[in-house]
Amino acid sequence: MGHGDGRGRIVSAPGADDAGTAILHVDMDAFYAGVEVLDDPSLRGLPLIIGAPDGRSVVSSASYEARRYGVRAAMPVAQALRLCPSARIVLPHFHRYQEVSRQVMAIFESFTPLVEPLSVDEAFLDVRGVRRLWGSPGRIAALVRERVRDEVGITCSVGVAATKHVAKMASTIAKPDGMLVVAASDTQAFLDPRPVRAMWGVGPKAAEALEARGIRTIRDIRESSGDMLDRAVGQALGARIAQLARGEDARAVETERVEKSVGHEETFDEDVRDRVFLRAELLRLADRVGARLRRAGWETGTVSIKIRFDDFRTLTRSQTLPEATAVGQRIGEAAQALFEQIDRHDPVRLVGVRAEKLRPAGGGALGLWDDDEDWRRVEGAVDDAVARFGSATITRARHLGRGDGRGAVQHPRAHGVE
Repeated sequence: MGHGDGRGRIVSAPGADDAGTAILHVDMDAFYAGVEVLDDPSLRGLPLIIGAPDGRSVVSSASYEARRYGVRAAMPVAQALRLCPSARIVLPHFHRYQEVSRQVMAIFESFTPLVEPLSVDEAFLDVRGVRRLWGSPGRIAALVRERVRDEVGITCSVGVAATKHVAKMASTIAKPDGMLVVAASDTQAFLDPRPVRAMWGVGPKAAEALEARGIRTIRDIRESSGDMLDRAVGQALGARIAQLARGEDARAVETERVEKSVGHEETFDEDVRDRVFLRAELLRLADRVGARLRRAGWETGTVSIKIRFDDFRTLTRSQTLPEATAVGQRIGEAAQALFEQIDRHDPVRLVGVRAEKLRPAGGGALGLWDDDEDWRRVEGAVDDAVARFGSATITRARHLGRGDGRGAVQHPRAHGVE
């Protein structure tokens, strides 16, 4: 199994058996770092940390040279520099990453219309319908890698398999700059010895719960009883990983990708203890989330918050709403209620609000009255004003004057709405 830094890398020999496969998972190698090297070749071969040089920044990405020292995404830059003092810090250029991502996705779509992007740097491809045009899945994967390298100038790794789950696992093992093909008949032999942490969708906490019960490999999952898995990770996840451990994954490549969540976060210039201020920040972020939902024509069924303390410990809480909504006030009230459930009162470094379980707006049953009618009208007026004059021209009155260095943006020409 790969370690995220290229150790343990496994790749297929040319012409490997790809019988029964149809799914490719293509993943760019250290994408942000790769784009920075593309634009500045003098960085090639250096340990790179993509992030801001200040002590409060976190690592957005790192080159494989830095990863071999233990540097990881989301790690504080200060900690990353302690692990790799020789690393070069490079400021991220997100607009450039989006631009290169569009080039890469265009290459994918030139092979097959069945492309499901997962993020800016990875996607699933279903190639079963284009074999006559391009060849076998293994051949298509090789062509994809070649064109990304030659036309864009960066490298990618590809997993080829019969299912999405196995293809994603295979691409991870092949990184960097490799390809791993798992024929359908080899699926179980491929899965069985892999650690439970290698499974797509099994997070650290679930892995710890499984390992605490002696379930360390995918074979162990396959040989465990349903009751044991249920006790370890819950009924839903237990049933899911039992299927995946047997190589069963019916998920198709979805070309119309629906946003799964919408969120906004704020990292403060200085740690904040003032809970009144934090509650106001949650409402401000909720307003931004609500505005995005309305622009996209979505409503949220679940609100979650993220609170990161000064020691970098991060807590999340979520709440299912009685009715789906795109009203910022309602989202903010739910976020504030979740915040009050957190007993810890240490200084806060970051807060975030996220809308989850999205659905098309207006899909619910209409009640006899609308509790949010007034707020819906006010926020609709705000949306109109923002469309005409820009997002910096309007905010809630309670947010005016909040530009005190704690992270909230002050709008010097804003019009208050309460």
